[in-house]
Amino acid sequence: MKSFLSLNSVLFCIQRRRFNLNNFWNRQWKRRDFGFYSVVKPGFVSKGHPVPEHISRPSYFDTFVPSPAPDEAEIKTPAQIKKIRDSCRLAQFILDSVGKYIKVGCTTDDIDAIVHSLTIENNAYPSPLNYRGFPKSVCTSVNNVACHGIPDDRPLEDGDIINVDVTVYLNGYHGDCSAMFLVGEVDKDGQALVKATELSLQRAISICRPGEYFCNIGNEVELVAHKAGFTVVPCFTGHGIGSYFHGPPDIYHCYNNYPGKMEAGMTFTIEPVLAQGSHEIVILEDGWTAVTLDNGRTAQCEHTVLITDDGAEILTDHVT
Repeated sequence: MKSFLSLNSVLFCIQRRRFNLNNFWNRQWKRRDFGFYSVVKPGFVSKGHPVPEHISRPSYFDTFVPSPAPDEAEIKTPAQIKKIRDSCRLAQFILDSVGKYIKVGCTTDDIDAIVHSLTIENNAYPSPLNYRGFPKSVCTSVNNVACHGIPDDRPLEDGDIINVDVTVYLNGYHGDCSAMFLVGEVDKDGQALVKATELSLQRAISICRPGEYFCNIGNEVELVAHKAGFTVVPCFTGHGIGSYFHGPPDIYHCYNNYPGKMEAGMTFTIEPVLAQGSHEIVILEDGWTAVTLDNGRTAQCEHTVLITDDGAEILTDHVT
């Protein structure tokens, strides 16, 4: 799943505001031209899909409150690594599979139904569902929605860009990944944004190895973003992952001084969000949907990585 806001990242930079939606959407923004696309407004959100009794569920299924994560970045055993590798492979398989259905006229609610069905069919649980009250099984963020978009009845339009963020809980471990998809004919500005975001993730992963500072991930992302003429949205972080959905370390995608170094056996996500304009975002009244203050488009890509003895393995690499 996409990167839910950690408490540290909220304190770090986010502007969490509540607006009257009518006033918010009617406001006239003074901004540069970001290209040709529709500004997304929230639609109707249907009820979440049921989870069969035989599916193993995380602690927050009933309470909405996740169990505490470790206090420090966890060094995983070979047995733990096998389980998280299996969950990551399933998450990427589902992400690759749902990508085949994304087209003009498809709704994000349709995407949610497909992700939920594929997850259940593979005896896993869709991790976003009920996590701190999130109502659906996947996050879908279109155009000016930076992160945590809730699937609804809005049909995808020609020229949209969409992030689909899939996380599954399999055999007691979470696997997390996301990717950008182009819907129909996307303008050059949108294509460039997606390409730069994908490159920033690749560059960030390329430096991961034992002894590397976590903070250097943000440096790499910033360099790619600035060279391409885009802005990093700093308030969404990557995170440690395992039997817990989110835990240490926090992975910042901007210049930072977060302490600590990578060690073999650590698993965490890297998931930069790049924007066309300002880095400022607003959380809408649903408590989740993060939109850009200037209505500029954003893009986000994510992998779960394992630090190995001599580098890093992308656990959510594409299934072949």
